[in-house]
Amino acid sequence: MLFGVFLTLGVGVLSIGLRSFQNSYLQKAGALGILVATYLAVYFISGSWIWGLAAAVGWLFLPWLEILTRIRALRLPKEKQLRPKSPPSSDTFPALSDITREIEDEGFVHVGDAGWDWEDYRQFFRLFYREEDRAQAAICLNEQHDFSFYYLRISSRARDGTAWTTWNYPLSYGLKLTPLFRINRQRADRSFWQLYQSHREFLRRNGVDPAQIDPLDEERIESEMEKDLRDQIAHNIHKGVLKQTATGDVKYSWRGMIYLWCQFLVDLVRL
Repeated sequence: MLFGVFLTLGVGVLSIGLRSFQNSYLQKAGALGILVATYLAVYFISGSWIWGLAAAVGWLFLPWLEILTRIRALRLPKEKQLRPKSPPSSDTFPALSDITREIEDEGFVHVGDAGWDWEDYRQFFRLFYREEDRAQAAICLNEQHDFSFYYLRISSRARDGTAWTTWNYPLSYGLKLTPLFRINRQRADRSFWQLYQSHREFLRRNGVDPAQIDPLDEERIESEMEKDLRDQIAHNIHKGVLKQTATGDVKYSWRGMIYLWCQFLVDLVRL
């Protein structure tokens, strides 16, 4: 009995330690270790490997608690109109100034702040542009209730409408991207310099000629972002991920909720 207790505790502590590292491989190993620790705990308590396996697999269905509560009740506007927006306070987003300086150090110019609010859901975008290679960059802050996160995005928009985008979005992305988006996803712990170097390599790897990149000004950057948001909503309605409500808003369909869960599983196993 003591052997089982110490083995389970050892695997659990090791797994939590691995999850604290910034290396994605170690984090995934930690996630796997938590499943193993759960299996061992239930197995040693019940004496049944079937119950142990069921408990471990149960972790994979944990996202349904949020999907069936918060996500199912979520409503979003069909049209998202960006407006000039004041930056969040240093208490809300303490890293904003440091990230801004980091982006400007790479030759990007701060062209404006924008965002939109909807009920208790808020988005803030700090927009940048680099004339030399016509690259857009953005600091994106998402807030809902008492939960918030940010990510960085670099985009190069070709004249044919293709948006070559590098980002470090930290969560499972909840909507399908339109066919014009080409995504180079990086880890959430990557610095902007690392993202920018990865983006340049991403363009080279796909044979994107700088002459194909459409030059943009501040007004066009915001208008193109609004168009991207509208097109994405329309695309997800067409794919059945979202559906329109009687009031004109949109919400997740059952197909969309299953899609969210599948995205969680994909992220869980992605190395």
